[in-house]
Amino acid sequence: MKTLKVLVSTACFVGMAVSTHAEESAALSIDGQEFTIQTAAPAHAENLDEVTSGWIYRAKETQALQLDDFDNPGFVFVDQAIDLWNEVDGGEGKACASCHDDVEQFAGLRTTLPRVEGGKVVTMEDLVNTCRTDHMGAEPWKYSGGQMTAMTALIGLQSRGMPMNVAIDGEAAEFWEEGKELYYTRVGQLDMACSNCHEDNYDTMIRADHLSQGQTNGFPTYRLKNAKLNSTHARFKGCMKNIRAEPYKVGGEEFKSLELYIASRGQGLSVETPSVRN
Repeated sequence: MKTLKVLVSTACFVGMAVSTHAEESAALSIDGQEFTIQTAAPAHAENLDEVTSGWIYRAKETQALQLDDFDNPGFVFVDQAIDLWNEVDGGEGKACASCHDDVEQFAGLRTTLPRVEGGKVVTMEDLVNTCRTDHMGAEPWKYSGGQMTAMTALIGLQSRGMPMNVAIDGEAAEFWEEGKELYYTRVGQLDMACSNCHEDNYDTMIRADHLSQGQTNGFPTYRLKNAKLNSTHARFKGCMKNIRAEPYKVGGEEFKSLELYIASRGQGLSVETPSVRN
């Protein structure tokens, strides 16, 4: 039996109630293959009875695609990032590999991001660009560009199967509150908030899509709809456009605070990078 590195609520598979502290397991069969499902208790999401990965709302074919590293289309971009990892760039004549011998040293990093340092929210994209500008003497990559999203997928992959555990106390608290306010604020011509879809109506159909809780533990994620790897902020931007709202800046403070809050709603869900979604 294989172990499925996706933490979800047991209730989604076997109708069990999950206590606020317990971790359990359940079995799942996909096309004759048996998987062990690790489960996570409800995390920091006051209005959810259970916390679930977006993986469970996908068709079995899409679920199976994510589970197979050879078929998962997100790994095309991971392979591209491996080349970038070893590519010398910038005035210092360095590559990522010059300072970081092995990308595996970043195991666990994805679970703690975003985090707050020096009075601001820091994302993985920020960390990558800081390395590029300060240590490689290279130009920063576009925040949600192809090179950046591929690299964050490679780094995030090292934490696959580890539970999300972002800090929301201390200096992070004010940014978390800002993100929470954004999550529940109605905007745009459709007068909708993130919560209207991903809290009030998850597990229902909207047109041809099955709404999930909008968790970010799988990002970057390969979307079958547009055949590309998508960053968290690119998805935020897409959601705002869908409700006819003017999106906040990709890489801007609003989206960073929102990312921190949404990551906290998925505390305990395991990293699935790179996930596959519709």
